[in-house]
Order: sequence, then C-alpha cells, then structure tokens
Amino acid sequence: MSYPSRVSLFEVGARDGLQNEVAVSTEAKLTLIEQLSDAGLTRIEAGSFVSPKWVPQMADSGDIFRRLNKRPGVTYSALTPNLKGLELALEASADEVAIFGAASESFSQRNINCSIEESIARFEPVMAAAKAKNVKVRGYVSCVLGCPYEGDIAVSEVARVADLLYKLGCYEISLGDTIGVGTPDKARKMVEAVAKLVPVDKLALHFHDTYGQALANILACLETGVSVIDSSVAGLGGCPYAKGASGNLATEDLVYMLHGLGIETGVDLNRLIEAGNTISRELGRDSASKVALALS
Repeated sequence: MSYPSRVSLFEVGARDGLQNEVAVSTEAKLTLIEQLSDAGLTRIEAGSFVSPKWVPQMADSGDIFRRLNKRPGVTYSALTPNLKGLELALEASADEVAIFGAASESFSQRNINCSIEESIARFEPVMAAAKAKNVKVRGYVSCVLGCPYEGDIAVSEVARVADLLYKLGCYEISLGDTIGVGTPDKARKMVEAVAKLVPVDKLALHFHDTYGQALANILACLETGVSVIDSSVAGLGGCPYAKGASGNLATEDLVYMLHGLGIETGVDLNRLIEAGNTISRELGRDSASKVALALS
C-alpha cells in the first residue's frame, strides 16, 4: 500500500468554516489567519466575495485581504461566485480565487439558482478575466458522494463536472462530500472514476465529517495518489444548504493521522491546536477536533 510522502493541506476554516458559525470580529479572523500561517499552513482560504445579503459572516472579506500580514510562500485564496466577486477579490489582492459547481442538479439549483450547465457557462467570463490578470482559479465540486435532495450521485456525473471545470482552466479540482455521507469504498471508487478524466495530481479532497467518516474516506483515497486535502481548523463550519451537515473535518485530526502514517505536512500540530482553541473561545465553544480536546 503506497501513500504520498507529502500531503498539501488547503485550510478552509477562515472561510468555509466561519461562514457557517456565528459572526466573529474582523480582528478575530485576522488573528486566526496569522496563527494558521504560524502553524505552517501555506494555503489558506481567507474570505469569500459573495453577496453579504446571503452570507453576512463574510461581509468583511475585502478588509481581511487588505489588512492581512501576508507571508512569503503563503497563498491566500478567496471564493468568487461570479464576475463581480472576482473583481472585488482582485481589488483586495487575493492571490487566487475559487469557483464552485455541483455534481447534483437539485443542489446546483438550490445553492446557486441555476443548472449545472448554466453554472459552467456563468464561470466562463470569470475564468477569462482571471486568466487576463494571471490569477489562478480553483474549482469546487459539491455533492460528490451524495446530495441532500437526490441521494446517491452517479460517479460518471461527478467525473463529468470535474472535467468541465478542469477544461475551463481550473488548476485544481476539489471534490466535496458536502453532507459527509460517503464511505471509504465509495470515496475511492469516485476518485478513481474522476482520475480517468482529470489527472490525479490536479485533484483535492474536501470531505465533511457529518457521519464520522472523513478520515476513513481520506485514508482510502490516499491510495489513489491524491495528495491535496481541504480541512478546517477546530472542525469549524459545515454547509448552510445541507440539513444536518455540521462539521468540516478538523485539520488537527487530519494532521495527527497523516503524521502517524509518516506523511509530511509541514504543519506544527501544537501551534495548529492553539489556533483552533483561540477561535473556538471567540465562538464561545470547545473545539470540534478530537485531537485538540485530547491534547489540550
């Protein structure tokens, strides 16, 4: 059984995490991002340029990017749903941006109010404008292992949508188990199916831990050669559009497992736990990371 010798972590706590929590101050977010980079994380999703009407927790993203103490070697990413979002992200000097589609027609309609095909068409001008500015674009695919409205999703559909985003010009495609229903065998088969169309070194995993399966699913998928994983410090957040989908996978738990397998991450676990505990205190609750609870 061969695993990658190193895994690149894409930290989503400051965006995907905090957008699904009670609002915290801009200062608390800046402290979190600072502590995450102190811990050795080099890819941090720092904000989202969606309408503040829909996601009020992210209304200060412009301020966040302008006030960040940017570290050399750290990439600060922003979620951008459309051309307007991209313009705001570029104005605020985001290093890279991300667009998001879904493998489920129903989820696409309810999450971004359009069909899968329409969502891809909407992203074409965003990709063209990003390319003109030399800004890299990451692609997210939601509901790769199940949908809150449709149930099971065909792996062929996941592969098709991932391929569409890749052909559009996304440098990396993050495969999201939005409601956390996947199990190891299904997760591995899904990644294998996608890897027939999109090179495995262009894929990332974004598995939620709703049913406690995220680490097991990641372990199964590491065998495919995938070596980029999204996670959220202190297990912050979930998905606002998926009932019961509480809890991203905690970065601390992921790092503990990877280090136990002898896989390098470049992350200092103790500093990471400190970052998670600090933001959890801001939120008035304990960290959702089992490793953080055990070691604190």
